[in-house]
Amino acid sequence: TFVLLESALALSRALGDAERRAFRFLHVSTDEVYGTLGDDGLFSEETPYAPNSPYAASKASADHLVRAYFHTYGLNTIITNCSNNYGPYQFPEKLIPLMILNALDGRPLPIYGDGGNVRDWLHVEDHCSGILTALEHGRLGEKYNIGGNSERTNLQVIDALCAAVEALLPAADNPAVREKGSYAALRIFVPDRPGHDRRYAIDASKIARELGWTPSHDFASGLRATVAWYVANREWCSAVQTGRYDRERLGLS
Repeated sequence: TFVLLESALALSRALGDAERRAFRFLHVSTDEVYGTLGDDGLFSEETPYAPNSPYAASKASADHLVRAYFHTYGLNTIITNCSNNYGPYQFPEKLIPLMILNALDGRPLPIYGDGGNVRDWLHVEDHCSGILTALEHGRLGEKYNIGGNSERTNLQVIDALCAAVEALLPAADNPAVREKGSYAALRIFVPDRPGHDRRYAIDASKIARELGWTPSHDFASGLRATVAWYVANREWCSAVQTGRYDRERLGLS
């Protein structure tokens, strides 16, 4: 982020006045910078930063750098903080594509801890429209939370996608899972990951109020469409994994 800011600042300074006014540096961040929530409450743009993992700390530091370049150098910056994305073309390390592909192959569906960690799910098309809206209409130096209004526990997500896979390819018709009797029978619980925040939830009222953006995908239909995409695009999934990733657990020493 520092390197990009330095490059953007040099470019901005070389532009004419009109081009410099039109220039934007949009930094896409995450709700992880805010830490974790209890059973209620939402992350707003005013929520203090409290990152609990090295990844979240690195994202928080990047946000602070972007803010500093606006206030120190006048670089035209905007920050967006999004909730968990889902949808087509997501790399199979992530929860939803990982569970879909493992279910299809009859492999275990590993669930961290008790499965009660809560995330707000945002369809990738909604995230892209939110980013574009902030880029075109956002106020300089501001940050905007982009969320899907779709809180679910990990266990709820996995149960829903098992049902969606069952509707497309019944377990009784899938040799890889027929003996188990159901896709849900593949679920296993594994030790929680370090720094695993319990709950995230986004308050996206600012971007709705100021810029008129709201998500267009509801989670139930968006998840069904996502499952259908992965079922229909197994070749793409194999191609992006070959020689790189065998769906093993990452980040362990």
